[in-house]
Amino acid sequence: MRAHAVAIPALALATLLAALPARAEKLIVSVSNHRVTVTPNYSGEELVLFGSVEKDAATPANRAYDLVVTVAGPRADMVTRRKERKFGIWINTDSRQFLQVPAYLAIFSNRPIDAIAAPEVQRRQQLGMRNVVLTQRVGPDYADVVPNDPFRSAFVRLRSQHGLYRESSSAVTLLTPTLFRSGIPLPAEVPIGTYTVDIKLFADGQLVTRTETAFEIVKVGFEQFVANSSRQHGFAYGLATVAMALMTGWMASIVFRKD
Repeated sequence: MRAHAVAIPALALATLLAALPARAEKLIVSVSNHRVTVTPNYSGEELVLFGSVEKDAATPANRAYDLVVTVAGPRADMVTRRKERKFGIWINTDSRQFLQVPAYLAIFSNRPIDAIAAPEVQRRQQLGMRNVVLTQRVGPDYADVVPNDPFRSAFVRLRSQHGLYRESSSAVTLLTPTLFRSGIPLPAEVPIGTYTVDIKLFADGQLVTRTETAFEIVKVGFEQFVANSSRQHGFAYGLATVAMALMTGWMASIVFRKD
């Protein structure tokens, strides 16, 4: 009986290991700069992601790969409002709150997502902007909605206009069958915080392996002092802002005063 008791867990473990996919490849990646500093004259920057696919003896020599790179910035709650023209003026008539969504989101690949994986794989792996989960508060509930939801579409469009949401099917370049690179554009109004870079490797429409790296965007000098003051001393920061606004208005009234 003891022999059978030991054999059953060992058999279960062997069955589980056999069911797991064999990892024949490994991704080695890095970015050109892991710490981006924002100064008063910062006008944007582009980082470079580069990496390679390491094979082992079991990997087919002529295996073709696809890569999907997802860059996500710091998460925050955001609101999208709908405006309508009533009585000759534009007013907010409805709104939708997005919960803990990326302030920056970029999805890059070496070819169109539809050519890389089937729709069910795209949804499961959140490939492409239409498959990324953007949780909303819908009344008392929390859920992601269909990609053509008007509030979701407006939210993605507005973020894209500022360069903070972007998608490109030709941003990842395969330099060789196993070496690749991709640019990560960061606009002037990019938010500070930690950014995660998720790299997924596909072959024959299936996920082979994935890895992650990260970089950080920080403000330095006077910009950092102002940002820290607004977070750590909110009340005093608010009073100082109001005082500066009043002083500016008073000085403007003197300069442009008509005698």
